[in-house]
Amino acid sequence: MKTIHFFKSGSVLLVALSLFSGCSTVPVTGRHEMNIIPAGEELQLGLTSFEQLKKETPISHDPAANQLVQRVGKRIAQVAGKDLPNAQWEFVVFESPEANAFCLPGGKVGVYTGILPITKDDAGLATVLGHEIGHAVAHHGGERMTQALALQAGGQVVGAATSSSSYAQAVQLAYGAGSKYAVELPHDRKQESEADHIGLIYMARAGYNPKKAVEFWERFSAYNQQHGSQQGFFSKFLSTHPVDSERIAALQKLMPEAEAEFAKSRLR
Repeated sequence: MKTIHFFKSGSVLLVALSLFSGCSTVPVTGRHEMNIIPAGEELQLGLTSFEQLKKETPISHDPAANQLVQRVGKRIAQVAGKDLPNAQWEFVVFESPEANAFCLPGGKVGVYTGILPITKDDAGLATVLGHEIGHAVAHHGGERMTQALALQAGGQVVGAATSSSSYAQAVQLAYGAGSKYAVELPHDRKQESEADHIGLIYMARAGYNPKKAVEFWERFSAYNQQHGSQQGFFSKFLSTHPVDSERIAALQKLMPEAEAEFAKSRLR
């Protein structure tokens, strides 16, 4: 991999980033974002990182769990594919009590067994997979790495060595596969909300009733309360995800758009 050097002051850095990368448009939401990580390189990072994760994390061989994830995953991938060209889709169930899932660049999706009792059914899982794939489609990881490099420069001359191993670690952190807190928390909460929006539309296009997304997040909210994860003021500030009540309210506002997509879906 090449070594990237960032020079001059923070203002010059931002100008250079803008000239180098320009702005890309996020599918579904139409938001403009700045991302200096080339799509092809980001994809390769995702592939490398996922292979590493499969070596380090136990893989579930539960037939029912794997059939469920493959079935729902393929339907979401079918509608998301045009927004993530050259994706090499792969859905793996990891044996872990953690109630989580992720999607790395290139369509590499991991689902932890701990979230399956909360997803409950196909539509619940479609909510989660749509959200996680939404992160990849929006290139949130590349955007976060771009921000991290800009913050790292801090107005000083900085050389960032980008070896394969460091990039693999960086992409895992950027896409939430192992990171607890984000680089810049308010913005990451915005990314989470954007992934909710994209995921809601994807699940509707894939023929899953978008109203089921609200039901899933209500179950997830109950799970948080049961496990002592209900967000108070300070945990709300530290969380990279929207507060459950805010997330549900936002999804309800998006429901007319999603229901229109659901009505047009040929996959119902």
